[in-house]
Amino acid sequence: MANPTTRRSFLQTVGVGAAALGLTGSSLAQEKPIQGFDDKPAEPKPATEWTPVSDRKIRVGIVGYGACRFGAAFSFQDHPNVTVTAVSDLFPDRCAALAKACRCEKTYPSLEEMVKDDTIEAIFVATDAPSHARHCIDVLKHGKHVACAVPAVFGSLEDADKLFEAVKAASGLNYMMFETSYFRPDCYAMRTIYNAGGFGKLIYAEGEYYHYSVDGVPSYKDWRVGLPPQWYPTHSNAYFTGVTGGSFTEVSCMALPSLLPRFQADTNVYKNVFASEIALLRTSDGGMARMAVSWDSPGDSGERGRIRGQRGSFYEQYQGLEKKLPDVTPVPLPPGVAAGGHGGSHGRLMDEFVHSILQKRKPLVDVAQALNMTVAGVVSHLSALKDGELMKIPQYQF
Repeated sequence: MANPTTRRSFLQTVGVGAAALGLTGSSLAQEKPIQGFDDKPAEPKPATEWTPVSDRKIRVGIVGYGACRFGAAFSFQDHPNVTVTAVSDLFPDRCAALAKACRCEKTYPSLEEMVKDDTIEAIFVATDAPSHARHCIDVLKHGKHVACAVPAVFGSLEDADKLFEAVKAASGLNYMMFETSYFRPDCYAMRTIYNAGGFGKLIYAEGEYYHYSVDGVPSYKDWRVGLPPQWYPTHSNAYFTGVTGGSFTEVSCMALPSLLPRFQADTNVYKNVFASEIALLRTSDGGMARMAVSWDSPGDSGERGRIRGQRGSFYEQYQGLEKKLPDVTPVPLPPGVAAGGHGGSHGRLMDEFVHSILQKRKPLVDVAQALNMTVAGVVSHLSALKDGELMKIPQYQF
């Protein structure tokens, strides 16, 4: 095998850093580091220089500065082609903190007020997951591009159809979901090698998202308490969709009741008892996949995946028939933009969204890919509730 690409070399490429800190309530108090928020600094010596495609500055609004501080975490405020025009959060202290982090003076008490600002061209929605679809639809209806934290919808097939139709109706406007696994070094390498033909036809894909916490991550109106695992599936499902651009067509999902207190039927609004759900899926290219999401197994944690194709496979490195691999070094970032958390993905997702607007093209994680990842999880949970019944998954494509 020529030019082996290993996990170690990937991590050296994107840098090494400390985990980000979480918050509680609206007090912005620091807590234990949140799993998966492995922060990466901007590369001091990128392999190639960043080349601007325009000198235009996009006027961006940002909403949401909760437990994950996502409003500022993706570094819009540091991009040379962005001006953060306004920020918003329902809690005044969080709103003020977000404004300070983004070096922005204009604030709004809610997204509903901010979308009326005609000077804003694009909005990053970093609000609670149950509100993502509604908020993104509102942004699009007000004539603005929108980027959104994961997942695209929250347990609702009806909301998925509404969001898809809203994006189709908003001609000339971009929607992008910020799925972090797309720019994790392993997934990025898989996608690059796949597009170069290094795997051939895929036979099998695996994705795993393990995030153990006794009490759970703090959340607005406790939306994370008792959260069905497959309602938050994109970190694992990206290890197929984010590699191939494909989708999942049917699923059988198994689950086990949890021992954690928040996963008792009378202690969460979802009446959900499952904290681990393992989905077996058929893929749109005729292959197979296993996608696992689990909240209740201490020890091992993280987001990772592997794939097997007729010409090669990938787990931490490529092994296969291809002797000349493409360059899997992530694209360089603008000066001053940090690669950021979730394996160095934050800065690159933001930069991709900005470039898609400047270049008037479809973003990498468009609404079809966002929904194909998310809705597969919604149906997976329905299958788990029916003891693994094989179920068809709606498909989204332009």
